[in-house]
Amino acid sequence: MVNIDDFVKRLEIILDYYALNASSFADKIGVQRSSMSHLLSGRNKPSLDFVLKILDVFPDVDLYWILNGKGSFPKSTDETVISKNSTISETRNKIAPVPSFETDTSDLFSTITNQVDKNNTQLKSSNIPLEENEIEKIVFFYKNGTFKVYNP
Repeated sequence: MVNIDDFVKRLEIILDYYALNASSFADKIGVQRSSMSHLLSGRNKPSLDFVLKILDVFPDVDLYWILNGKGSFPKSTDETVISKNSTISETRNKIAPVPSFETDTSDLFSTITNQVDKNNTQLKSSNIPLEENEIEKIVFFYKNGTFKVYNP
């Protein structure tokens, strides 16, 4: 359960961090100004939609931090947003180093086999065991030139 007083304090931290007042914050996330006022006064509790709008507009806000104070604000380097205008050195500082691992130097394409399923569509599979096919990194590219890197 979310403690409303603590939630309001964390919301005020976000306002200070982005140098916004309550009405400009409400406009930015797309809620009514009165909703923001009622929330800050403790009259109303935050809805799920309200929290999701904050997370959508402000990527540095961590879900667990805003809800129960666990985690950090701004987010740690596990999830980083890098703009198109970042320099190479800034980008290197924002992305966590990739751990080194040994790879098989044999031909990677020789392990792929083609199979046909019942619907006559081709499936590609590899003889690499499923346990070794772990996701290392997910990158989302946006049309505005930015991208997000997730390191699970």
